[in-house]
Amino acid sequence: MKQKEAYTRLTDHGIKPSVQRLAIMQYLLTHATHPTVDDVYRGLCSKIPTLSRTTVYNTLRLFAENDAAQMITINEHRVCYDGDISAHAHFYCTKCNKVYDIFDEVSPLLKQDSIAGHKVTDVQLYYKGICNECLEEAASSDEVK
Repeated sequence: MKQKEAYTRLTDHGIKPSVQRLAIMQYLLTHATHPTVDDVYRGLCSKIPTLSRTTVYNTLRLFAENDAAQMITINEHRVCYDGDISAHAHFYCTKCNKVYDIFDEVSPLLKQDSIAGHKVTDVQLYYKGICNECLEEAASSDEVK
């Protein structure tokens, strides 16, 4: 099912499907972990031996440029990708480095067409902090002491 969804996503966004592009899009659609270029490469290189990191990088960039995927720039050292292109925010845990989808964000900024006279074409909203898992882990390790 995800293969058909991957094909449709590519063609709907004006991207010519290829074996590698389909595999990369399918990976994004089945891994909601906000993978990096290296994550996608490691996940697919055994299935597609001819795949290179450069191809993954260029393909993910192509997807982002054509709005087929979201490119999330957390900082100058971490860029990850999201196959979910619906309007939603993200939460970045500064302790474990995981990125979480936040769908219940009601910020009007996610749906603005213009702001201060400027045309809005994309909104990337993310929060930084410590996730529930890390907080619970810290609380339980404090209890042990």
